[in-house]
Amino acid sequence: MKIYDELVARGLIAQVTDEEEIRELINNGKATFYIGFDPTADSLHVGHFMALCLMKRLQMAGNKPIALIGGGTGYIGDPSGRSDMRSMMTPEMIQHNCDCFKKQMERFIDFSEGKAMMVNNADWLLDLNYVELLREVGPHFSVNRMLTAECYKQRMEKGLSFLEFNYMIMQSYDFYMLYQKYGCNMQFGGDDQWSNMLGGTELIRRKLGKNACAMTITLLLNSEGKKMGKTQSGAVWLDPNKTSPFDFYQYWRNVADADVLKCIRMLTFLPLEQIDEMDKWEGSQLNKAKEILAYELTALVHGKEEAEKSQESARALFSSGNAANMPSAKIEEADLVDGNIDLISLLHKSGLANTRSEARRAIEQGGVAIDGEKVTDIKHLVPGEKLQGDGIVLKKGKKNFRKVTM
Repeated sequence: MKIYDELVARGLIAQVTDEEEIRELINNGKATFYIGFDPTADSLHVGHFMALCLMKRLQMAGNKPIALIGGGTGYIGDPSGRSDMRSMMTPEMIQHNCDCFKKQMERFIDFSEGKAMMVNNADWLLDLNYVELLREVGPHFSVNRMLTAECYKQRMEKGLSFLEFNYMIMQSYDFYMLYQKYGCNMQFGGDDQWSNMLGGTELIRRKLGKNACAMTITLLLNSEGKKMGKTQSGAVWLDPNKTSPFDFYQYWRNVADADVLKCIRMLTFLPLEQIDEMDKWEGSQLNKAKEILAYELTALVHGKEEAEKSQESARALFSSGNAANMPSAKIEEADLVDGNIDLISLLHKSGLANTRSEARRAIEQGGVAIDGEKVTDIKHLVPGEKLQGDGIVLKKGKKNFRKVTM
């Protein structure tokens, strides 16, 4: 099966500008394509994961990826899929986030000589002359048409700033520059990027008289139509310091029955023939499918060793056994008051609760246990000596655990 047909079979393709041309390019390894990543945080998250997997698949088929880091567009912020404006970042924050992205991408993409490129759009966007840009690009964009774009619709009620209105022009200009500098003939992105991507193909056609392609990836939605990759405490990150390998594994281990096979098809590199057989699974077999999904994705992001540790820990927890490899947290002597630490502080400092009020609610609602014993007293004190040696297993909710020691 050729790569284009495989992408279709995996349910990854949403919209394309010219199916026959795109099929011919990527099937024959002739695509130099880019995907953009704005540095809105110091780690990539599950929302970026499908894009990274797509880049890997296409590179394996002989195509050349360009990972475009948005060091310039990060100054503005993409309004797509947002109901409010992104907070402004300092140049130092943007640079730091770009550096973090580079390290994470190298786990997925082979950036050795001639195989792939990493480019930062700050190289051309930050030195642009505003009047020159208006004269060069402005005549090729219809405001009436821009206002009908899906990426702006959610913002129109609360008010779309002129700052964000320029984002489509900047993204289109990126494609225009990448086409000229590196022969980039294709752009990929999430389905919510379609309007911005069409702006780029149109700018290349109008300015250069050349044809460039765009293809959007199906958004990863659960059976309720909500974006996957979010938990009650926030995003599921690829950085092990923000989301531990165990918590990453647990996120996928706990997807809904209705979503597991779709996720295996879209995100893993398992052969389609094997996945087609799994489509027949039901009932308790779906738990096995969830283990396969969680293991495969954790191995992709964190390596096989961490995936095996996480799987062993998860199985141990389900069987009430030893969970030596679960995420751990260390409490300092300075955190103790009169030799004790209160449970609210312990939940907060261990990372199981983002705030003290969240910790308090979890205790009051009966969602906290120490070494398997439920604790509902918000004034409960844990002696420092209990945290010595092997420490304690602290649990919040059904699926969040920490081994807490001193």
